Amino acid sequence: MYLIVGLGNPEEKYARTFHNMGFLAAADAAELFGVKFKKKECEASIAEAYIGGEKVIIARPLTYMNASGRAVRQLMARYKLTPAEMVVIYDDYDLPKGHVRIRPSGSAGTHNGMRSVIAETGISDFARIRIGIRDEAVNIPIINYVLCDVKKEDYELFSFACRRAAEAAVALARGERIDLVMGRYNG
Repeated sequence: MYLIVGLGNPEEKYARTFHNMGFLAAADAAELFGVKFKKKECEASIAEAYIGGEKVIIARPLTYMNASGRAVRQLMARYKLTPAEMVVIYDDYDLPKGHVRIRPSGSAGTHNGMRSVIAETGISDFARIRIGIRDEAVNIPIINYVLCDVKKEDYELFSFACRRAAEAAVALARGERIDLVMGRYNG
């Protein structure tokens, strides 16, 4: 079993914001599997897929970003998952816009959603896929920036980055080694 979690905010008004890159990548992962988000459980919207008979849960927490960890903790407990059976996808202000970076573990950095995941689960040794959102030309506080809509001229770049992040998550769910996935998708 494997869990792919995309972080974001559940309201429609946040759908095209930088902070919803994880939600967009999770939707792309569901599309790659040919499944839809049909269930709600553990404070998350869920899509279920299968790889070789093994279940893959794709989740988008229905809590706000800063409480994302509640849903992740509940899903891990419900399905008795280990950190090695999970990847979290999220936006990262510390990376240039459009860059994708995969890591096997790490800290929350400046991301409150990841801070919540780590605090609620008590673990940090799980895979994460970060989608860079920083635009050097924009100089506003991070808290305001992440809730801005993606500019129309950048939409294609972010669509491509979310798709790459989804492909990387699917590769991990298929059991590919993280170092190989990192080599293929980082950048």
